Amino acid sequence: MYANHQDQQILPSDFFLPFGGRLSEDNRWVQLSYLIPWRRVEQEYSKHFSKDLRGGRAMSVRMALGALIIQEREGFSDRHLVQHITENPYLQYFLGLEAYQEEPPFDPSLLTYFRKRLGPDAINQVNEWIVQAARQEEENRDDDGPKDNPPTSSGEDANARPQDEPQEPRAHQGKLILDATCAPADIAYPTDLSLLNTAREKLENIIDTLHAPHIGDMKKPRDRRRQARRDYLRTTKNRKPSRSEIRKAIGRQLRYVARDLRFIEQLVQRTPLTALSRKQYRDLLVIGELHHQQREMYRSRSHRVDDRIVSIAQPDVRPIVRGKAKANVEFGAKVAISVVDGYAMIEKTSWDSFNEGTTLVESVERYVERFGCYPEAILADKIYRTRENLRYCKEHGIRLSGPKLGRPPKQTDLAQKKQEHLDMGERNAVEGKFGEAKRNYGLGLIRARLRQTSETVIALQLLVMNLEKKLRLLFWLLFSELLGADFGLIGVDG
Repeated sequence: MYANHQDQQILPSDFFLPFGGRLSEDNRWVQLSYLIPWRRVEQEYSKHFSKDLRGGRAMSVRMALGALIIQEREGFSDRHLVQHITENPYLQYFLGLEAYQEEPPFDPSLLTYFRKRLGPDAINQVNEWIVQAARQEEENRDDDGPKDNPPTSSGEDANARPQDEPQEPRAHQGKLILDATCAPADIAYPTDLSLLNTAREKLENIIDTLHAPHIGDMKKPRDRRRQARRDYLRTTKNRKPSRSEIRKAIGRQLRYVARDLRFIEQLVQRTPLTALSRKQYRDLLVIGELHHQQREMYRSRSHRVDDRIVSIAQPDVRPIVRGKAKANVEFGAKVAISVVDGYAMIEKTSWDSFNEGTTLVESVERYVERFGCYPEAILADKIYRTRENLRYCKEHGIRLSGPKLGRPPKQTDLAQKKQEHLDMGERNAVEGKFGEAKRNYGLGLIRARLRQTSETVIALQLLVMNLEKKLRLLFWLLFSELLGADFGLIGVDG
């Protein structure tokens, strides 16, 4: 059951502290709580729950989303996150509590459900609301119009446009930067030999489970697990095994896995698959496909196959060829993002490799939906400069960065060369966003195990990065006002 929680944010001075004192208005968590539209998120979040009065009361969206934001911002584990929330009154205020409490507000195990309940779509929607509000505030400052509205008690932005109000595209405004990267998953570097050895060990455990009801009545299949283990270690302990030795070892493990699969087919005739746990049944399905792929590659002497499985625990992970100096191949989800005025938004997330150039048209259409106008220019690398994208940009009056297609002209156009150089410098902002997200917010190693929760974590990291940028801008504006006031006082006194 989900009941409507309070949507009015209390002031820091009203937050009750049993040991005396009061919260500071200038604290980063207090200021950060003003930047998130809690009421709008609450309205969207409540749609996914039943109004049935039976069952326990669900946590508020502020508690769920706030906890995930704190976790990604500080890099806490689930258990350490709950400990820090219990010890810090500012974190409790950020989560929407009205008074400090010494008991944990929730169990660490609920964080997995928070990531599943919210999902990447909800997180991306919140991210877009924040970026739209930041862009509107920037336009107000540039136009010398009405000053920024102070944050309301519910964290709402008064400049936000109604979602249902149709907006005609205005004149071209702003620049859209596009690029893609890989968010590596937290898996061991996959090799064919190690994958087959792991599959064999899991199949041996499944054989033990299926044979357990028939101990004493039926002889256990002879799977030769000790010999298979010795064959695996003989190759892996060799510092520099030759290609022929590796191929022979892979062939042996393939035969061991095939034998175990045949034994399981025989045992299933006596013991149903319902005797297996959910994880064992899932592993059995994944290993069956893994054996098929490895057998095809072994027979064809190749290392490529469609939808190649590189992790039994995370079968959705795929190899993404990036051609980088550090790692030519990365294993994880491929993420295409757009950067507008320094704020990053997800355009596409896929576990299969895709050509990011195909996302340009969709990204421009989303830009129109978000901001009500077409961009003046699109800054992207050469992979986006396809004939279809160039034709689309020409029809809509958008300049696409980069040189013209075809053979370069004999005479260099200095103006065009200068423009390309300027575009390249501005486009580097997206590389900086990738570096910031991977170094500071965990995009360089996704530790979530499930596909949905991994996508939620990726979306959260960009959301936190945008909130940090907006928070830095807010503090800089406050510092500039104070600095200007100080110089004014000095001039008067002089």
